Amino acid sequence: MKTEITKFDNLTSEQVGKLFPIQIVPYDPEWEILFEQEKAMINKVLSENLVVNIEHFGSTSVAGLASKPTIDIMVEVPDLSEKIKKFITEKLETIGYGNMYNAEQKNKMTFGKGYNENSTSKITYHVHIREKDNKLQDEIYFRDYLRQNSKARDEYAKLKYTLAEKYQFNREDYTQAKTEFIIKITEQQKKKTNNE
Repeated sequence: MKTEITKFDNLTSEQVGKLFPIQIVPYDPEWEILFEQEKAMINKVLSENLVVNIEHFGSTSVAGLASKPTIDIMVEVPDLSEKIKKFITEKLETIGYGNMYNAEQKNKMTFGKGYNENSTSKITYHVHIREKDNKLQDEIYFRDYLRQNSKARDEYAKLKYTLAEKYQFNREDYTQAKTEFIIKITEQQKKKTNNE
């Protein structure tokens, strides 16, 4: 029987890469349904008084885009005082999330669910908790551009397949190698939005 990993503190980035290799799969319309289900659970445990906004972002939020089967969820909160961080951690643990980074992160927290001892589940979830107005929009600009531009979406999919093959066991290098493309697209969407 596989044991669910809810604590990532004792895993190095190399161990994470070996345990959970990068796999890109074709788009699945069910991802949007899974996001909505998870959003409802998060709203329930954190309370709507704390949550300012919840967004589905990342590749699973773009129809037609191949992706790692990970639902990325951005949760915006008014602030991340120590008291609120403790509350969020305790509440998300009740629905299976573990804090993915032990290092202190002042204005953000990241939680994961769906990781097992020897593999990942069919689908995994990352919840990114951010303070309101803490550069939340960059991920949303990128998502929106890809949703509106099939050529850029397909170019990004091709890049991801290539990088996943090259960095299958190195999540950090895989992410870093996508950065230039992401910044370029994000800036294009910002210009477009500001000119409308």
